Amino acid sequence: MKREQAERITTQYLKAIYGFVLKRCTNLQDAEDLSQEIAFKVFRTLLVKDDIKSLDQFIWTVAHNSLANYYRGRQQTTVGLPIDELAEVLPSKNDTLQDVVDRETADHLHMKIACLSKLQRRIVIAYYYENKKQETIASELGIPLGTVKWHLFEAKKELKRGMEMMRQSNELKFNPIHFELCGTNGSPGTKGPNVHFFRSALSQNIVYDVWKGAKTINEIAVDLGVSPVYVESEAEYLAEYGFLLESKGKYLCNILVNEASDQLIALHDEMYQQAAKIFANALFDALTSSGILRDSRIICWQTDEPISLTEQKKADDNFILWSLIPYIAALSGENLMDKSVSFEEAATLRPDGGHNICQASVMPPNVKPSMYFDSMKQWCGPCWNQNKDYILWQIDSEWSERRVDDSYITNSNQILALLSKMKDGGLTEEEYTFLAQMGIIKTSGNDRDLFTACLQIVWLENAAVNRELLHIGAGIKEKHWAEFQAAKAPFDQAVLDVTPKHLHKMQKFGLQYTFFSDGWFILHCLKELLNNGKLKLPTENQKKVLTTLLVSNM
Repeated sequence: MKREQAERITTQYLKAIYGFVLKRCTNLQDAEDLSQEIAFKVFRTLLVKDDIKSLDQFIWTVAHNSLANYYRGRQQTTVGLPIDELAEVLPSKNDTLQDVVDRETADHLHMKIACLSKLQRRIVIAYYYENKKQETIASELGIPLGTVKWHLFEAKKELKRGMEMMRQSNELKFNPIHFELCGTNGSPGTKGPNVHFFRSALSQNIVYDVWKGAKTINEIAVDLGVSPVYVESEAEYLAEYGFLLESKGKYLCNILVNEASDQLIALHDEMYQQAAKIFANALFDALTSSGILRDSRIICWQTDEPISLTEQKKADDNFILWSLIPYIAALSGENLMDKSVSFEEAATLRPDGGHNICQASVMPPNVKPSMYFDSMKQWCGPCWNQNKDYILWQIDSEWSERRVDDSYITNSNQILALLSKMKDGGLTEEEYTFLAQMGIIKTSGNDRDLFTACLQIVWLENAAVNRELLHIGAGIKEKHWAEFQAAKAPFDQAVLDVTPKHLHKMQKFGLQYTFFSDGWFILHCLKELLNNGKLKLPTENQKKVLTTLLVSNM
């Protein structure tokens, strides 16, 4: 091809090439360099080729290949997009360059519309894209004509403001938070524990943004630097399940977001250290000196060895203490509790059947985490399930295997049902196998009643021994309750001072359980006894059923 013709064709496509590249490069300099590179390749090829059937197809192929090389040169990624996923973003090779330009125009309009609320989007699309009259739109949406006119007027302002917001979001306008812990106080629903609803950064940051005050979708979107489209759908979902409250177009947080500060951390650690040092040591000494660990009503045949039908040995005291100490710490002395706020007053009933309080922890980067924070990230419990015969009580920790998962409630209910059945008669081979897989029993392979099956968890055989154990813990708490309360009061006040008023009842309910069914208190008690050598680490085999207790209801 002659030079003049090649120059004319290249110049003709230069603007389209630059527009195509500009949208896909991370900065202006790269766009200019890459468009010049594409233009040079096109020009050089045209000089030596006269048989190009489709200029659009040819130029698009050069642009596509050059862009792919550009992404590979940037360590296999574009902004948040792996090179392997480019096929979903880049047009196919069957498109002409004009197809690409037309699509870019449509995408640009769609991106602008994404800055509008749901109702505004529907009105704008109906009016500008479907050419419907304002009266028709008002009738179809069931709203006054004046409302349609007002939204069309406001949409123009929102488009300008929203596009500016989206441009600024790439400048780290929004510094996202992250939930370090997310707990479920109460019963989860069919969708599982509350952490399942907060696996995305978007859901966490939406809730955090309205933690202390209600905001509209657009206000949240501005704070987060993302399109209202994403905020709106996520906020509606969170509100549906009770994690947000919605009123008159504004959303308000309905979970406890505990944001750490140096003051709160200091009060938290001092309170739990002081209480655990007193309680854990006194409880350990009382249990080991009283002889109650040898009581025949506390049953456990946990062994790391194969079981023997001729010689059954009770589990070692250390293993039994791993269950008794957390259990007594959680449930003893409940008459001392302030029960002014009931669970029903504080908890949220969710559409999936969950009835609970959601709690999340936020750790600012400039705040040193509380003592044993990493251990608490591996903690779950206390958890308990029951039937007419038994209560199954359990804690997961850094020292145990992971038992509390999405199938935990199903497994726990099946364990309880089979233990009740075992009490009344024999089980099938499959049922024994299930209990063995859960670590509840070891079977002899022969006679299979409750005793020769060798229960591997700690069993409090009747309500009397349960009361005696809890009485020991209650006595210790009663003796030192004034000290515990003195340590707790400043922490409670500091927590309530930073909790929004609409969540005070929810927060107060949780604070009532400090030093009772309180994961932090139990964790500090175990750490205290491990650190001073009174409690020994469990063996590998013991981890499967560590801190698991079966309590008879009779």
